[in-house]
Amino acid sequence: MPDKAVQADNRSEGLAPVPAARRLFTAYGDAISRLDKALGAPFEATVEMILATAGHVVVCGMGKSGLIGRKIAATLASTGTPSLFLHPAEAIHGDLGMVRPGDVMILISNSGETEEIVRLLPALQRLDAKIIALTAGQASSMARAAQIVLDISVDREACPLNLAPTTSAMNTLVLGDAIAVALMEARGFEAADFAMTHPGGALGRRLLTRVRDQMRSDALPFVNAGAPVQDAILVMTEGRLGMALVGSEDDLQGVLTDGDLRRLLLCGIDLAATPVGEVASTSPLTIGADQLMADAEARMQESRIQCLVVTDVADRVVGVVQIFE
Repeated sequence: MPDKAVQADNRSEGLAPVPAARRLFTAYGDAISRLDKALGAPFEATVEMILATAGHVVVCGMGKSGLIGRKIAATLASTGTPSLFLHPAEAIHGDLGMVRPGDVMILISNSGETEEIVRLLPALQRLDAKIIALTAGQASSMARAAQIVLDISVDREACPLNLAPTTSAMNTLVLGDAIAVALMEARGFEAADFAMTHPGGALGRRLLTRVRDQMRSDALPFVNAGAPVQDAILVMTEGRLGMALVGSEDDLQGVLTDGDLRRLLLCGIDLAATPVGEVASTSPLTIGADQLMADAEARMQESRIQCLVVTDVADRVVGVVQIFE
């Protein structure tokens, strides 16, 4: 009998996974080129229709088209276009209540004859919903009911059996992203707008968070200017900010950082006899509590420091903000 390991090797050679993947990439590239050449009036009308609506964009698709539809709806919603996904099978059992008169519907079906979507068409027409069809079936029931038809047809699927929705699914996703990007540009959607819909992300935190939201305001490490440096070391250790504030909240005379301390040690100064006020930096960098954390971070990175002293309009110390723990 042939060795099982040899049989496995022969099977893996026959699979040729890399050439198979490259054939798929080529098919996808050809499909996008075809999609690019077909762009024109229907795409422009789609963007104009969505821009003109006062309602939501409701994306609807079944199966793999539904999965792509969810992503399109999510991308639209996060880039300034109020949008939601409606499952067609759930819609005919009550979820159609999500759709309001005048909403824009993006219906996705490669054939244009998906039963669950076709059953929705009369109800959508009664609601006076505006319908955009993403389909390869230009003469299909869905296409006939739509005001705008976007062609997602392909010569064949990248699937070797020409069955699994691969190239057509990619075309649908690309068209959805293209609509979202065109809408962003038309609305002048900027990074600050993106942050508004992503408050939990890094960008949202940077662009929306104020210094007062992140600063530490309790038990600040103050030390008297006349105290010896060794006392400042204890204050710095307890404060866990890598710095000591010299003076008081109403009279900040300087700061002593752990970097300053290392330099003093190299100089061999007497820590027990040297007053903090003599060696502290007398012009510490400060920032207002209402400024953005993005500005605070930029200032700290530019100056290569870990902390900024936060002051109010009367130059009183109200906190310390830190970017590196």
